Amino acid sequence: MKCLPALISVAVGRCRNNPLQMEKRPGTALVIVGHGSTTNPDSSEPNHLLADSIRSKGIFDEVLCCFWKEEPSMREVLHSVSSQNVYIVPNFISEGYFTGTVIPRELCLNGPITHRGGMTLRYCEPVGNHVSMTGVLLKRARETAPGVPPEESSLLIVGHGTNLNDNSAKAAKTQVSLISELGLYAEVLPAYMEEPPLVSDWATMTSQSNVVVIPFFISDGLHSYQDIPVLLGIRSEIGPAASQSQVFKSNPHHLHGKKLFYGSAIGTDPMMEQVILDQVQAFDLAVENSPTVS
Repeated sequence: MKCLPALISVAVGRCRNNPLQMEKRPGTALVIVGHGSTTNPDSSEPNHLLADSIRSKGIFDEVLCCFWKEEPSMREVLHSVSSQNVYIVPNFISEGYFTGTVIPRELCLNGPITHRGGMTLRYCEPVGNHVSMTGVLLKRARETAPGVPPEESSLLIVGHGTNLNDNSAKAAKTQVSLISELGLYAEVLPAYMEEPPLVSDWATMTSQSNVVVIPFFISDGLHSYQDIPVLLGIRSEIGPAASQSQVFKSNPHHLHGKKLFYGSAIGTDPMMEQVILDQVQAFDLAVENSPTVS
């Protein structure tokens, strides 16, 4: 069995090239699209941090963020772009209503490539679709339970889940399958807030004495620092914002005769920069292999 760092390297290196080594792209902008929130002060922070870090690499002439629930809005962001070529990457876990309807509508996109106002807009898939997300999850799990043998641990990937949109659960199931194939953890299971298997049943669904729970969300929003801790039994009532909470810093939690390790949302990991750039490269590869996309 390979060690965890090696498995992370394999998971992240499944792309043809390392996007962080990609050449500069003159006349090109990157727009990172997030959900944002009017109630959660931590919701947009991962997007801004990622934009700052990618901007410092000098790959793109411009790197900007826009949001559905915050400023700058999706409708406004392109007015701030001067580059002719624009890559648009949704910083979302899964395909669904926002990536399929809201973002295309707000940005006036009519397909993977849109020519409008002298710009060529390239609409990438959401970050959660990319295989390199597996490496981010493995890294977060290791950091959440340092020194805990994965072969003696159950790993739970927690998604929102909803009966209204199957894609919400599909992304988590995909990652569970990919990580299970690596044979690292004793078991890897999906769990959801609003559909079975429910995260509130974590103690009965897991077979190991060590349980590592990773929220498959972009930001430490209401779900990861308020709702899920209550469902897990870590908290008896909803707590403060993630930036003011100790919920991620008090591992392990001794519950039901098990040690529970609870991690923060994977979207806050610095490796997400890699995933965003992976999606830019994946878009280019898709265009190369599909001449009809233009």
